[in-house]
Formats: sequence, structure tokens, C-alpha cells
Amino acid sequence: MSAAVESLQTEIVAIVGASRVVTDPAACAALGVDGTTPQCVVYPPSAEAVAALLRCAAERDLAVIACRNATKLAVGNPPRRYDVALSLKEMNRVWHYEPADLTVTAEPGMKFGDFQHFVGRDGLWLPLDPPGGARASLGGIVATNACGPLRLSFGAPRDIVLGMKIATVEGKVLKTGGRVVKNVTGYDIGKLLVGSYGTLGLIVEASFKLFPLPPARATFVMSTGTLGIARDLRRRILQSPLTPLRMVLLDAAAATLARQGAALAADSHEPELWIEFGGSERVLARCARELEQQGKAAGIAVRRVDTEASDIVWGRITDLHSWAALDAKAVILKVTLPDAASEEWVSLAQQEADGEKAKLAAFAQLGVGIVHGCLLNEIAVPALVGLVNRLRDRARTLGGALIVERCPAELKEQLDVWGTPQDDLGIMRKLKATWDPKGTLAPGRFLGRL
Repeated sequence: MSAAVESLQTEIVAIVGASRVVTDPAACAALGVDGTTPQCVVYPPSAEAVAALLRCAAERDLAVIACRNATKLAVGNPPRRYDVALSLKEMNRVWHYEPADLTVTAEPGMKFGDFQHFVGRDGLWLPLDPPGGARASLGGIVATNACGPLRLSFGAPRDIVLGMKIATVEGKVLKTGGRVVKNVTGYDIGKLLVGSYGTLGLIVEASFKLFPLPPARATFVMSTGTLGIARDLRRRILQSPLTPLRMVLLDAAAATLARQGAALAADSHEPELWIEFGGSERVLARCARELEQQGKAAGIAVRRVDTEASDIVWGRITDLHSWAALDAKAVILKVTLPDAASEEWVSLAQQEADGEKAKLAAFAQLGVGIVHGCLLNEIAVPALVGLVNRLRDRARTLGGALIVERCPAELKEQLDVWGTPQDDLGIMRKLKATWDPKGTLAPGRFLGRL
């Protein structure tokens, strides 16, 4: 352990107590990032403790990465330095809850599943389906703006967060926004922190807008035969009176993977549309009739999937990071595109993958313009670098961008997972220099290796 860390550890113990500072090698290794392991793990109990710890670390030029269950730690470039893992596990309380006003304020270490159970007792929910699923923490979800196909109906965390408290490297706790739906005039600093991946400040409290749970939900699947037919169906459905909660396109490989563990036919040999609706049984019956008409016009049959099987499939679709991570060599790509280009990118990506004998599974969030591509078999790193760069070029040509969300560490040595910085990198550097001048928070991990 370095002298600077030993000095910091002494001060940390004075702030949080000896029981909340862990130097056990196994505990540190569990929170390692791309082969770099912190020298200690700290479990602060409060926002003020987090701010004090950040100030101490900044004064000693030490690097800090925040985490909870590590469901998002794989995203980003390798850290230039990593001395202290700041686990927000103990910060898991609800501070303010007004079911009648549809608002709640909670700490960042609360697990998403626990949060949903808490508000679900009043028939409410936070309509997100983020990577990490129930294990994901509220802070990690907000810091990475993490969401899934439900974004079609409800937006991303950036749209649902009402306010927050932020701990800074200056040792301050800043408050932005509020606890009511309309509370901000001028620029909302909190929006800057959403999606910043813990590189500017740490979110130590967040207030959310809640929604009533749908009385019932129903999932339908349509086997489309080709990506072209899937594209036409997507257009017809989104232009119809139908308002799906979420809708995804799975290529044949993705459909087969998503079915694992569900009481459904094991394999799929063609692309599929999976669509979920919410509402009363009368509303769901009307949605089923309208969807059948849309399918009939395209010559496609519509099948309703029972609740148990659909829950399994949606869980695998939204939390593909967790099961793909079981294979250390798996690569997950995230592409943001104009929604109209989703099917075209999937087709081009399949062609590129076939050329490298790579197995690709594609999951497209329709109506949102986000596609995840999973490369599921090991190929040589030089070939993989070339493939990723070509897929990135394909996305750029279609007006989009590609990032590598998960990959082996050796691939990160060959490319920037965020892609080539654009003209806004200068502004981002100024923000980083203003908020974190010494590079205390996750140095090197963000775009442009900030």
C-alpha cells in the first residue's frame, strides 16, 4: 500500500470508522476494473462522508471509482489510476416518499429490485428496465443513464429524475432540482451528472417521478421472416393507434438466446418482434385485435406469450450484460441510431460478422434507436479490432455512433471504447477540469480518456 493511501486510510477511518475500511485482497479484487485493483474499499454511510472522502482523496492525488454491485464497472476505458473503491452499499435508505404526489427520494446504494418492491406496495413503479436488472443500484442507473426498451414509453433516467444531491471533490454536497415534477428554472446541473459515469461528482441522493403500475400487461411475438418485413411492421405499428410499453426486434440468434429458460420453443430461425402492452384487460384485448390486423396485413401471425415465459424473455433482453458476462470473451456493442436505420445496421452488422466468422446476436429497441450487438465467440484481437471499427463506420454512415460496453481488457488496449471524440470534447475537458481538476474520479475511463 502506498504512503499516500496509508495516510488517506488513517483519515478515512476517522471519518467513517475502521469497520467501513477494507483492505482484504479478495474484496479489493472483486471491485477491480480491467485488471487494475484498488488498494482499499470504503463504505461511507452518508452524503457528508462521501464528500469528505472525495476531498481527502483529491488532496492526495488519489483516484476513486464509485460502485455498488459492479453491474456497470465494465463500461469505459481502463482507468489510468485506481486507488480507492467507494462502495455506496450502505447508503440504501428512502428519505422522502409521497405516493399521492408520485415522488420519492432515495439514496444511491438502494438496489433497483428493492426500490420497485417498496413503491410497488402502493401500486407504483419506476418504469425503467436497466442493465443489471434488480441488482442494479439507483445511483448506477442514474450515473449511466441506464435504461432498456421501456424508454419507448417513459423515457430515460434523465427524464424521470427530479433532483439530486451531488458530492464533489471539494468536499461539498450540492443540491439541484427538487422533489416536485415542475421545479427547475434555468440550467439544471443535475442533468449534467446523469450519464457522466461518476467522472464529475458522485450522486448521493436522487428524487424520482413515479408512475402508476399498469393493471395488467401482455406480451406478443411476431416472427417476421426477414429484416425488411420487420422494418415495415415497425413502421406500421408505430404509426398506428397502438401505444406499446416496449418493442424490440431480435435477430434469429438473439431470439434463440432470449428464450433460454423460458417454456418456449428453444430455437428461432428468423427475426422476431416482441411487443408489450399495459392497461386493463379490455385495453389489452383491443391492442391484441389491432396488432392482429397489422400482422394480417403483412402476412404475419401474432402469438400471445404467457406471463411467466414473457417475464423471463424480457429479463434476458434487458439484462443481456449479466448473462453475456458469463463468457469472459463476449463483446457487447451499443449503437445509437436514427430509429429508421435500426434494421439496416443489423443487416450490415450481420454481413460484417459473417465475414469474420463471428457469431452476432442483435437486440434492437424499436422506437428508441438503440441496438445492442453481442459478439459471442472468440476471435483474434486484431480481427476483432477491425470488425469493431467497421461496425462503428457503418453506424456513423447511418447517422449514429457505436460504443463498446463490454469486452476483454486486451481489446481496450487497442481502441477507445467510446469511439473517436467529436467537436464537443473541448467542452467536456473544460467541465472535467472545473468539476474534477486533479482527475480524482475514474480518471481515463470516459470519452477521450478523460
